Amino acid sequence: MQHFDADATRGALDFAQLIPALQAAFAGEATVPPRHVHAVEAGSDRGTVLIMPAWSEAGFLGIKTINIFPGNGARGLPGLHATYVLYDAHTGVPLAMMDGNEITAHRTAAASALGASFLARRDARRLLVLGTGRVARLLPAAHARARRIEEVWVWNHRPEGAEALAAQWRGEGWNARAVPVLETAVRSADIVSCATLATSPLVRGEWLAPGSHLDLIGSFTPQMREADAACFAGAQTFVDTGEALLKAGDLLDAIAAGTLAPDAVQATLADLCKGRHAGRANATGRTVFKAVGSALEDLAAATLVWQAADQGTLAPTNASPA
Repeated sequence: MQHFDADATRGALDFAQLIPALQAAFAGEATVPPRHVHAVEAGSDRGTVLIMPAWSEAGFLGIKTINIFPGNGARGLPGLHATYVLYDAHTGVPLAMMDGNEITAHRTAAASALGASFLARRDARRLLVLGTGRVARLLPAAHARARRIEEVWVWNHRPEGAEALAAQWRGEGWNARAVPVLETAVRSADIVSCATLATSPLVRGEWLAPGSHLDLIGSFTPQMREADAACFAGAQTFVDTGEALLKAGDLLDAIAAGTLAPDAVQATLADLCKGRHAGRANATGRTVFKAVGSALEDLAAATLVWQAADQGTLAPTNASPA
């Protein structure tokens, strides 16, 4: 079985290839069972483990295990840790172990940009990012594949983290700055992308400008939320998969408050990618995209890594007997 560490896995996940791969995956056919979710308690520490399988007729079966511990920030550790195992779907033979953190971060950012390609205004130029974690750091590069991003702003509940990330982005060539007042930044942004593990709403509907696109990709359990119920009032709401209506605290709050009816959700990513829904209706309306993540995205990303190695353009970290 081949092994791809973080550097090797990352090497095959350029957004120029990954975003089209996700679009093709959502437009195609695959089997994606519901994820298994388990609460983890170890003393005073609390976490969540997700087990996410998917397979397709292309011949690959993948299973991701991801551990989420929101308290890790206080320890100076990432909140997410994941592993990914790719198998031959015809025989069950293990093919490769890959870095699940890189797969998760890149496919999440890619799905965010894929959603924006259908839902953000064509002239969207100002991107506001909430969060400074693995996914947040990738959002400018991903969204630049969907829209011509000219300004990037970042907010974080730890201002020093936002300042550090803005400096990093400037070093990469982005016109980036940290914003101290979230409300002011939200009111001026074309795309507001939330990549946090928040359990209380950060963005309020009254702040969102006409024509803006709200991208919610951080929360993935009923206890987590990044936007208040008013964010959904009067907006076109889209989800990555139907599972979001069962798992996303943002959506559940809005449904309970009456600002969103379950049958008012416009479409899933599959609907958009298959052409069953056109996406944004006009330049002045607001759109919301809520994603909880899909094992289909993981499988598409892992397949890219495997294919790059098979074609000789990517070297595995090592190879060992299965």
